[in-house]
Amino acid sequence: MHPALLLIDIETAFRDLTFWGARNNPDAEDKAGRLLTQWRKAGAPVVHIRHVSTNPGSPLAAGKGGTDFMPQVAPLPGETVFEKSANSAFIGTTLEAHLRDLGVTDVVTCGLTTPHCVSTTSRMAANLGFNTVLAHDACAAFASCAQTDWNPDLAPMSAEDIHNAAIAHIHGEFLTARTVESIIADLT
Repeated sequence: MHPALLLIDIETAFRDLTFWGARNNPDAEDKAGRLLTQWRKAGAPVVHIRHVSTNPGSPLAAGKGGTDFMPQVAPLPGETVFEKSANSAFIGTTLEAHLRDLGVTDVVTCGLTTPHCVSTTSRMAANLGFNTVLAHDACAAFASCAQTDWNPDLAPMSAEDIHNAAIAHIHGEFLTARTVESIIADLT
């Protein structure tokens, strides 16, 4: 059994750089799409996860059009889609039961944003006993992901710094961070 691929929150709202600010890894969605294409060819389980914010001011709020999946990773008929309103895709959903019903023991995660929903879902997957791999180059962060106003001595962080710090905190303890190409090589 191949691991399940969890595509986390790769939604059109994240194209709004006016709202989110500068980001890193501009080709993350394309890399996620490449991974998804190869995953489908391998016949391995795919799970699409959509964030629907409970904050009416969020671009990810229901009815604002921002919760549509980006075309590179749009679900095909019959592929599983979970909607969530928490950072973890395991909270308020039946994702864990779905994976267990499929006999999945390993997951590969990718999506938006690295320090928020991707990290939280990946950590929780590991805590639930799933062997977890993060496709780090199919993830991205925004400069707005880190608030530095709590410490006057802390300089604002770049999206790249935030992305790398988020991965550095979880790689080796909760998961293994790998490139899309190295993951694809293992599918064949």
